[in-house]
Amino acid sequence: MPIVYTPTVGQACQHWSEIYTGIPRGIYISSEDKGQITRILEQWPQKDKVKAIVFTDGERILGLGDLGVNGMGIPIGKLALYTACAGISPDACLPIHIDVGTNNEKYLSDPFYIGLKQKRDRSLQYDELIDEFINSAKHVFGERVLLQFEDFGNSNAFRLLEKYSKKALCFNDDIQGTASVVLAGLFASSRISGRELKDETFLFLGAGEAGVGIAELLSSAISMESGCSLQEARKHIHLVDSEGLITKSSRGGEDMTKLAKHKQPYAHDIYKSAKDLTEAVDVIKPSVLIGVSAQSGAFNKKVLNKLSEHTPLAPVVFALSNPTSKAECTAAQAYEWTHGNCIFASGSPFDPVELHDCSIRIPGQGNNAYVFPALALAAISVQAKHLTDSDMYVAARALSELVSEERLASGCVYPSLDEIREVSAVVATAVGHNIIKRGDSALPMVPADLKKYIQSTMYDPSKTDLD
Repeated sequence: MPIVYTPTVGQACQHWSEIYTGIPRGIYISSEDKGQITRILEQWPQKDKVKAIVFTDGERILGLGDLGVNGMGIPIGKLALYTACAGISPDACLPIHIDVGTNNEKYLSDPFYIGLKQKRDRSLQYDELIDEFINSAKHVFGERVLLQFEDFGNSNAFRLLEKYSKKALCFNDDIQGTASVVLAGLFASSRISGRELKDETFLFLGAGEAGVGIAELLSSAISMESGCSLQEARKHIHLVDSEGLITKSSRGGEDMTKLAKHKQPYAHDIYKSAKDLTEAVDVIKPSVLIGVSAQSGAFNKKVLNKLSEHTPLAPVVFALSNPTSKAECTAAQAYEWTHGNCIFASGSPFDPVELHDCSIRIPGQGNNAYVFPALALAAISVQAKHLTDSDMYVAARALSELVSEERLASGCVYPSLDEIREVSAVVATAVGHNIIKRGDSALPMVPADLKKYIQSTMYDPSKTDLD
């Protein structure tokens, strides 16, 4: 996994234009292709087999920022995991990059950069290009082709997902896939701590796509499982962004127009200010600390000591930023600075850690690969018309139930990645049942054994006729 995807894929993207060999491995569409996208897609040699597309505009690649066309490594890597983790045939997968420029000065001045050398397009033409692409993809590959938004910037990610979620079979992995994986880890953490979600106080460092996506799904889960309103559920969750703790009083009072729309539900009535994470931990006294900030070292000794003081028994620390160099803390730091008491998970892999009492803790890796390939497998297998947030909740529940008691005893809140094919089949089955139950499947007949049916569709290279 670390070789196929993070952290290796991040390094590949940073050097993409330097190592590009002229073999496209996908389709590059630029703003100069407006009006010609259908014709371009029709040239794909295996167009009749395509069932899933991962596409990006390269604005927010992992924790690395705007990489422009160099972000093409991400759709390629993601679709490699579709195949490796969920058995989706490689010829059913199509990576696409939408090149609208970059604001990365390094690439604009690089003579070897292969993308458009212009500032990123923020005009109406951007929306028109995306709209043309999605309509063309449905026209060329079919109404039920799966479209995965990947690594779009905050200014576009939320609104594009909202715009197209009911018009196409699509999801945003950064918003929804990450949320589902993190929720699964929190469900599993509850089995260790004995605390339910409604008993926790959550503090997020980072209020972008991942942070707010997790917060929204988490709020829905708290509401669903405790019977409280969504508004009440959100009061368990607090966000810290670049300006400090988000509260009503610190962000304009009742006039929230200056605060980004996706952050507004988490601007609570708290009259103590906190200009940074350390102060926010003192004000909020969280039991769960979640990092999605791409700020290496943000969970420092002072922060984690304070967390441990407020929640001495099984505080939860999820340092989720990718790649490894961007993680808010290491596994060893988290265990040391919480006196070995925390439940830890990260976005990138860390080695097992031996504690002072000679016990071994296995850090959980909250890898999106537990969920997004399974979502794709479910959607393709049951011929889904749409994917919804309820599918993300169902996926999280199914994933959390696959964590063995032995794994939990070692502090790990995710199953082994060695079991990923079985994990994908189980999660896809749960999501498939949910899609069918709400009437969102175009299958002419529901299989008696859905898991067996889904497994029968999974690509197995050992059984492929290469002649």
